[in-house]
Amino acid sequence: MSHTPSLYIVDEQSGRSSRLSTVLSFIHEPHQQLSLAELTQRLSADAPAVVLLGALAEPVQAELLQRYPATAFLLLGESLQPLLQHANAVGLLSEPFAYATLTQLLRDCQQYHRLLPLQREQGVNLKFDGMVGNSPPMQQVRFLISQVAKTDANVLVLGPSGTGKEVVARNIHLLSNRADGPFVPINCGAIPAELLESELFGHEKGAFTGAISTRKGRFELAQGGTLFLDEIGDMPLNMQVKLLRVLQERTYERVGGTQAIKADVRIVAATHRDLEQMISENSFREDLYYRLNVFPIETPALSERTDDLPLLIAELLKRQAKHSQATVKFTEHAMQSLQLHSWPGNVRELANLLERMVIMYPDQVVDVAELPQKYRHLDVESYVPQYPESLQERDLLNELFQSADDDELTEQDTPDMSGTEGALQQLPEQGLDLKEYLAELEIRFISQALERHEFVVARAAEVLGLRRTTLVEKMRKYNLAKDE
Repeated sequence: MSHTPSLYIVDEQSGRSSRLSTVLSFIHEPHQQLSLAELTQRLSADAPAVVLLGALAEPVQAELLQRYPATAFLLLGESLQPLLQHANAVGLLSEPFAYATLTQLLRDCQQYHRLLPLQREQGVNLKFDGMVGNSPPMQQVRFLISQVAKTDANVLVLGPSGTGKEVVARNIHLLSNRADGPFVPINCGAIPAELLESELFGHEKGAFTGAISTRKGRFELAQGGTLFLDEIGDMPLNMQVKLLRVLQERTYERVGGTQAIKADVRIVAATHRDLEQMISENSFREDLYYRLNVFPIETPALSERTDDLPLLIAELLKRQAKHSQATVKFTEHAMQSLQLHSWPGNVRELANLLERMVIMYPDQVVDVAELPQKYRHLDVESYVPQYPESLQERDLLNELFQSADDDELTEQDTPDMSGTEGALQQLPEQGLDLKEYLAELEIRFISQALERHEFVVARAAEVLGLRRTTLVEKMRKYNLAKDE
């Protein structure tokens, strides 16, 4: 992807080689005719190349294809057709050479080089900032950025809210020849219409009420760099006219000023709106649209690249950990459930969810059951813990001693052991035998439960929060069998 592959003809049938060279010259394809020795020397330099390979004194064509897998080969003559089984043998050319066939195969060779796996990894992924994901839509976005960044063409970034349009704009700037200059963003929808002109172009002292000093606008602040016009679809029509003039003339004046200032800026605009629909409704100027839409880039919705979700979650949690000093992990089922969500809020919605999970479950593992209800798209049986009987009994006793209301017993109150409402809430002045008191209380409640459910042990155990075997043991201990 760094530059156009060199084009070489290697064919010992000199007549065919000359005729092919003539056709390539006609379609303006720079090329060289090489010997086998010269070819191997050029390919050893690891420069991208397209080789039109024909007859050789020794049958080493198959060896060449195997030795140089990153090189695209076009085979000359039907005799080499068996070599098409090699992945880097892009196609076969036969005489008479046809313009349409040759140009199509040369394009296919360019595609072979552009999509080389190692080429993508070294040439794209390592250069981008904040663009996470390896899905085909994200690879396409990165490719478009890499193609347009080195030019000064206007770019229009389209896509739903929350898909990272400003991230795309920043990467265009970082990979451009203006990377050493400023990146200046402005949200055209967040600034009142009457102030937008001053924000963009600046104003002179006294230009309007409150203009107590000269102020530079965003165009001037972005001089030598990139100006990002976010939500361009929300720009008022009168400002669209003034912006169009600046894009055409490449000069502007401050509000209240007369001196023309050169606009040495690269324009990247973005919107979530359908500008073509707005043109038909006369709410967006068609001429401005075509000025901005020189090179459109569409950012994919998160629902179109859910395969990127694990990488996105890891990156967003890494950023949040710098502020919250905590993180969270997701089970495989939880991750699968998130991948089934439609994500109408896109990456912004995902970031908000992760922040919520970090607050609720810091440094813990989250399963489907811990996700908010609308993110639960899998029916997964959640683990229900079983606790030791000693803990269950202690929990039962704690409930028995909880106060039914906030009123405290007076010193004259004495315990009434005739019913549950007589449970002690304060220690009597004379003290008590706690072990004996708890045993009597336990006997009383077990007896009441048994009598209420006609000595059906399973039912009595259920209302007491005990296992059936535990209740049977206690009945044996206290001799609470049903009287015959």
